[in-house]
Amino acid sequence: MSYRAAVCTALTGPDSIRIESRARAPLNSGEVRVAVKAAGLNFPDLLMTYGKYQFRPDPPFVPGMEFSGEVVEIAADVTSCKPGDAVMGGGKGDCIAEEAVVPAAALVARPDALSWEEAACWRAGGVTAWHALHDKAALKAGETLLVLGAAGGVGMAAVSLGRHIGATVIGTGSSEAKRAAILAAGADHVLDPADPDLAASVKALTGGAGCDVVFDPVGGDLSITATRAIGWGGRFLIVGFASGTPPRFPANHALIKGYSLIGLRAGEANRRDPELQGRTTIELLKLAATGVMRPHISHRLPLENTHDALRILERREAIGRIAISTPG
Repeated sequence: MSYRAAVCTALTGPDSIRIESRARAPLNSGEVRVAVKAAGLNFPDLLMTYGKYQFRPDPPFVPGMEFSGEVVEIAADVTSCKPGDAVMGGGKGDCIAEEAVVPAAALVARPDALSWEEAACWRAGGVTAWHALHDKAALKAGETLLVLGAAGGVGMAAVSLGRHIGATVIGTGSSEAKRAAILAAGADHVLDPADPDLAASVKALTGGAGCDVVFDPVGGDLSITATRAIGWGGRFLIVGFASGTPPRFPANHALIKGYSLIGLRAGEANRRDPELQGRTTIELLKLAATGVMRPHISHRLPLENTHDALRILERREAIGRIAISTPG
């Protein structure tokens, strides 16, 4: 028996993706085989095809960090799910395929509130936003949250969660279409990141105080601009570097304004702390069941077009998420 998968054959970017047949392997203890209905594309998937992500698998490998699908087989010692169950889950890779084999602990039931594609695009953004705003920044109702790159998958999840918490949310988006989507996701205000007066605009919206929390998956010069918009004692969440450039933060500025720079690796934090993972899963399932952080999906492509999907991501044309559908 075999299945098809999007395989990265060399670290040269999307051009290295090939749709290949792979032999089905027998299950090991604790594992589950899932017929994948949809896979969610994330920016790290693109970086992995260039060998530029912190997790660097050697080619050939199958990218993809999250999926939704139907359980088709379980190992003899698995009791948490059964064949026929609708699930969502993921890992460090191997998800952009017709089948995925994962530990049973990596799966949760797909909430009825989410479609197959929404469930495939929910986990990474949801875990990142929750760990950032709840565990790291402890965002409170009445505070102000500035989300950079708010039209991206994790950015939109942060916007939705910030609104759910009760914060005033300011998002940045580089086009009219992106800014409209950010507002639809729940932002109170939206700004153009190219505006040279961005920091002043944030301060004007906050009565001169500046924002309490910055959620930054972008990096580069925009990060430094955002430090000028943060208020006294604020929290700056370093989520990623979609711009391709890690910022060099001025330590003296952080000292003068008393703000904290907080590094964020949500997936790794949950892998290292099983108790944290358990608490996070419980809370996120509650949110998913009510449709909080419902992903905006701008592009839906079949498995055969994974190369094109990665190029769309690379050109910054996606708004929210890209879903890859499979016949699984």
